[in-house]
Amino acid sequence: MKKSILLTGSVFAVAALAAPAASAQEETVTVVEETTIVSDIPCKTHYYSSSKDNWFIQIGAGIASPFMEDHPKGASPEHHITVNYNFGFGKWMSPYLGWRLSFYGGPLHWENVSWEKSKYVNANFDLMWDMFNSFGGVNSRRVFSIVPFVGLGGTYAWDFKPNNANILNHHGKQKTNSWTLPVSAGLQLRFRLCKYVDFFAEGRVSFYGDNFNNYAYGSPIDMNITATGGFSFNIGGCDFKSYNPCDYLDYINSLNGQVNDLRAALATTGAALAAAEAQLPCPEVPEAAPASAAEPTPLMATVRFRINSAKISDEEMVNVYNISKWMNENKDQKVAIVGYADKDTGTAAYNMGLSKRRAEAVRDVLVNKYGIDPDRLTITAEGSDSQPYDVNNWNRIVIFNKK
Repeated sequence: MKKSILLTGSVFAVAALAAPAASAQEETVTVVEETTIVSDIPCKTHYYSSSKDNWFIQIGAGIASPFMEDHPKGASPEHHITVNYNFGFGKWMSPYLGWRLSFYGGPLHWENVSWEKSKYVNANFDLMWDMFNSFGGVNSRRVFSIVPFVGLGGTYAWDFKPNNANILNHHGKQKTNSWTLPVSAGLQLRFRLCKYVDFFAEGRVSFYGDNFNNYAYGSPIDMNITATGGFSFNIGGCDFKSYNPCDYLDYINSLNGQVNDLRAALATTGAALAAAEAQLPCPEVPEAAPASAAEPTPLMATVRFRINSAKISDEEMVNVYNISKWMNENKDQKVAIVGYADKDTGTAAYNMGLSKRRAEAVRDVLVNKYGIDPDRLTITAEGSDSQPYDVNNWNRIVIFNKK
């Protein structure tokens, strides 16, 4: 969705004052407007993670089965399966992509000329992709996810039988260990048990050169297949911070509305001042009648909300603070907190409850965070029955009235 927004900048009214008592001259008021056009704002939610959140540690165990060259037909497959241990840690940089360092180790068994064995440890740097968040929308509470990954790593294997190795070391003898650099790919099935703990089951295929088992013959590629299950512990939880540029449009429009109101008030005041200056000396002005106590006086600060939300954003919290500061400086004043909802979203009954929750959220912050006496605050829910603004989405708002 693309929107064009008209942002109205600061407004200055200059009144030309010059009127001698003998000959009054015509007074003018000039209003200078500065405007800035901002267009093509993509309304897309962006997610990000702080440096402390979305780290994880995984611990697991499973099985490994190497596939080497020249194993005879009919060899018992049980000879190929051994226990495998896993430890890893990493971080989700966004709901879609993450990385980890994953370590594996254990014995290896395979058939070559005879039954062979060795031990190995392996480290991989993996890039992980959350398919479900990418295609089904971000949901940190999703119970089941599929996570493909690819990795680069290093493997050290040792305890080979030298009589069955045909790769020589620099002394001209058969090697009893090997260093190799595998590439790997795999698939993880993740089950979210709670915000801090996942169960995972994953399979990985690592591809090596022909020297993985110190025996080069036949196929140029050796493989090691692992299947692992275990638990992943999410440090700092699994939620992501987000922002959407369009969430701020209502706030900008609200500021524009306040600027327009101030411009009109400034122009009116300038004109009145010019007229008064032109009539010096001032005539007698009858004393104005006191304002009716029943008429509430709107205060400048307002609190705007996102659609279908009663949560006060960080941007709007400053307005709640300003009201608390004003009330602390005016101990005898009482304030009515009036909540609204826009009429184009939800039913009238739902909007009435939503506007009440918005007003209650503001009152709770004033009382619990800023120490305002609750007897000085009253709650009014207008729902969508009353719309203080012509622009629909401006009416997701709480307005303060001085009683």
